[in-house]
Amino acid sequence: MASTDDTNKTSDTSAQLVFLVNQAKDGNRSAFAQLVDQFQADVFRMVYYRIRVRADAEDIAQDVFLKAYQKISSVKDVARFRGWMFSITLNRIRDFQRKKRFRSLFKVEDENIEYEPPDKTGIDQPDALDHVLRKDFWRQIRLILNKLSKMEREVFLLRFFDHLNINEIAGVLKKNESTIKTHLYRALAKFKKEPGIRQLLKEVIQ
Repeated sequence: MASTDDTNKTSDTSAQLVFLVNQAKDGNRSAFAQLVDQFQADVFRMVYYRIRVRADAEDIAQDVFLKAYQKISSVKDVARFRGWMFSITLNRIRDFQRKKRFRSLFKVEDENIEYEPPDKTGIDQPDALDHVLRKDFWRQIRLILNKLSKMEREVFLLRFFDHLNINEIAGVLKKNESTIKTHLYRALAKFKKEPGIRQLLKEVIQ
């Protein structure tokens, strides 16, 4: 059970976020800059998990905040700003992927891109054995993600990689919560069928 202090901290954080969003909606650039600071790591990580190329992820993340700045006055429910930000991020990722598929019709794309997310600071830590184990782990994760349906994969990533709750995922994907829970259950069931994941997970976190 969450302590009173934890509940108060969550409440304070939510109130501060609402305050900053309202200020940003009124044209306060300093408030928007604080929102960028607060969401920058999460947005970059969300993009990088799906794009897997740092330079492209950085460009897309910048584009996300530019789009957010241009559209922030349209935010109706400031309490759901976090979900609104992730909706913009997902849309920009999809735009990039559509353009990439179009470009691939005219040139050969590199299929050997590494799939290893950065740490919380956005900086990789290529440290000998640990780095090798992590590469193996993320390679295995990628193989399993490729076995999921498009919706299962997106729900799984939003829940466990981007740390959104069910309600937020439903808002981002514009689906009801029961649909989100169904796809998440199916994705987890497929992961549980992969024994190699459990062993790799143990090795990575040792």
